[in-house]
Amino acid sequence: MKLTITTQSGRLDKVLSTMLPDVTRSQAQKWLERDLVTVNDAVAVAKYKVQPGDMIVVTRPAPTPLAAVPEAMPLAIVYEDDAVIVVNKPQGMVVHPAPGHPDHTLVNGLLAHTTFSGINDVLRPGIVHRIDKDTSGLLMVAKTAQAQVSLAAQLKAKTNLREYLAIVHGNFNETTGTIDAPLGRSPKDRKKQAVVANGRHAVTHFQVLATYNHYSLVKCVLDTGRTHQIRVHMAYIHHPVAGDPLYAPARTLPGAGQYLHAATLGFTHPFSGATLAFTVAPPANFAQMLIDLQQGIDKTRVVR
Repeated sequence: MKLTITTQSGRLDKVLSTMLPDVTRSQAQKWLERDLVTVNDAVAVAKYKVQPGDMIVVTRPAPTPLAAVPEAMPLAIVYEDDAVIVVNKPQGMVVHPAPGHPDHTLVNGLLAHTTFSGINDVLRPGIVHRIDKDTSGLLMVAKTAQAQVSLAAQLKAKTNLREYLAIVHGNFNETTGTIDAPLGRSPKDRKKQAVVANGRHAVTHFQVLATYNHYSLVKCVLDTGRTHQIRVHMAYIHHPVAGDPLYAPARTLPGAGQYLHAATLGFTHPFSGATLAFTVAPPANFAQMLIDLQQGIDKTRVVR
């Protein structure tokens, strides 16, 4: 791939991540370390400052094929039958393999635990929805192709029940509200989502459950399931989720990520038609933080 510098300026690794929308800065740095990038026919380094007229040639490495393999691990199974399985995913676990996370995912554990019938996806068998790595809580997973079609259709029709608990910054003037704001990739930071005019329709309902000093506990109910939806929507109304490394301020609650928990999940069984609903309590660190906040213990600190 050939690129020509016109008005761009700055370090080569950063410029590459700007000029190539599907490439992160860390990826560009790895290519540079492997001598896969030249500038004016000479091997370049990441800190090189580009100049107008520079001719850059990038030799993209062949993609590494990914396939999930069974990996025995403890799983918190909330419900299971021949068609569907409901899992309480811990904070810190990725849902399915992806570049940078080839193993130790929920899918690896599920493949060791059960079998999937008629589902050919080697990376995301049975996965119909996801929650972020650092969000804990309930996921429904299809075990057959027919069940996957049914559960996916329910998500599209917005007939599922998906309720989250979140500790967010600040106190509210209202006790309930609805955030109806379209979401898409942030034009300023490709790692983030943002409210953008041409984004996808996204609706989050919230209810304030408790108020503490500088923080609140809220229940968020999803109409839609966009990437980072609750995290972006709550930040949009100036109540970002505490501990969120992307959307919260630097002074926030300590921990291993955002205080966001998928507490309640409801759906219609793909075959029996029965209405199923499950609720799980937040993990120990979340519960302890609520106790500390209730007791007025100041946990806020600079975490980045």
